[in-house]
Amino acid sequence: MFDSLSDKLGGIFDKLKGRGALKEADVTAAMREVRIALLEADVALSVVKDFVAKVTERAIGHEVMKSVSPGQQVVKIVNDHLVEMLGSETVGISLAAVAPVPILMVGLQGSGKTTTAAKIAKRLTEKENKKVMMASLDIYRPAAMEQLKILGEQIGVATLPIIEGQMPVDIARRAMTAAKLQGMDVVLLDTAGRLHIDQTLMAEVIGVKGATSPHETLLVVDSLTGQDAVNVAQQFSDQIGITGVVLTRMDGDGRGGAALSMRAVTGQPIKLVGVGEKLDDLEEFHPERVASRILGMGDVVSLVEKAAETIEAEDAEKMIKKMKKGQFDFDDLRSQLRQMKKLGGMASILGMLPGIGKMQKQMASAKIDDNLLKRQEAIINSMTPKERTFPKVLNASRKKRIAAGSGVTVQDVNKLIKMQKQMAGMMKKMGKMGKGGGMPLPGQMPPGMENLLPK
Repeated sequence: MFDSLSDKLGGIFDKLKGRGALKEADVTAAMREVRIALLEADVALSVVKDFVAKVTERAIGHEVMKSVSPGQQVVKIVNDHLVEMLGSETVGISLAAVAPVPILMVGLQGSGKTTTAAKIAKRLTEKENKKVMMASLDIYRPAAMEQLKILGEQIGVATLPIIEGQMPVDIARRAMTAAKLQGMDVVLLDTAGRLHIDQTLMAEVIGVKGATSPHETLLVVDSLTGQDAVNVAQQFSDQIGITGVVLTRMDGDGRGGAALSMRAVTGQPIKLVGVGEKLDDLEEFHPERVASRILGMGDVVSLVEKAAETIEAEDAEKMIKKMKKGQFDFDDLRSQLRQMKKLGGMASILGMLPGIGKMQKQMASAKIDDNLLKRQEAIINSMTPKERTFPKVLNASRKKRIAAGSGVTVQDVNKLIKMQKQMAGMMKKMGKMGKGGGMPLPGQMPPGMENLLPK
């Protein structure tokens, strides 16, 4: 997410921060490069012009030129304006209306609308304890209604029964009536899409909107389509009126142009982002955190929140007790590796940590990826319970057997043993210092993992 833009901006600001005093010409040259980087990231031209003008005006002001670290000041100004461009505040889905609250899902075909409807339904059911019904209004794509029904069964959310021959407006009215009778809190209305915007599509959506008076009209757009996503958003915003945007496939968007342009073009917030194919892979959009990630400052808050959601309280309690005793065996290491996988793997974790871009490149060049976690877990699984609990018994013949059983080399086994020793040493120190609550963040790169990186 934003990888290429983050790399380019990082290089530009590294040059600025490396200088003691800044002249106006230095800032102007840097802003010229920022402009090119944003345009290459597919940010809308009007948005780029406005952004560069505002940043330049502040960056060549007295506060920067006379400050102790002018380079850092420029980065702060860029960060502030990035947050402003992205929407300043986190805005979630509003349910402040009389139940059942209608939420209208609109967008082009192939944007991920139906899957996103299911993701939102799952989120509202599990996180906000709401009773949700989903209804497909797509009468043109034969499999669309069936797809929503199957997704509903997977997540335990009710879907409106299919009646052949009904038109979208009639289906929408029937959905609202059924939801009232069944005491639903929310109704998600999944409209049909087209391969491109036409007046038939717009007239149909306007008809459904008039019949149901939705509290939220969410536009679903594929972030990978870049400038096209922005154009689609502008047309839907102008012709139908939307209350928010959901960007799908953000995990695959290295440029980020759609996200950076959307708020400025539509005047409406990005409310949610799809970050994977699983039905749990939907996150709230936090402008200040996204700005930090673009500028290489990381997103530790999101990482901590994600860890809190995935770690089991019971496991954490066991780990803290063992830490106090200065214990850490291979069963504990395996637990840590599994937590890393739950958090989305090494790339996901490193992407949220500040100043980690260079390490990611090192890892890529060393071909260290999530397969490493699988190999390490395979090594531990090839050990006997006694070997996992008492690592000191691991002699040469045992190491050969473990290597053969897990399909790795003895050298790989030795590296893992070294990592376990380093983590055990760290736990022992923490135990002695009485810092039982100082356990590493679940999913953090375990001590010793850096030894796998190229020197």
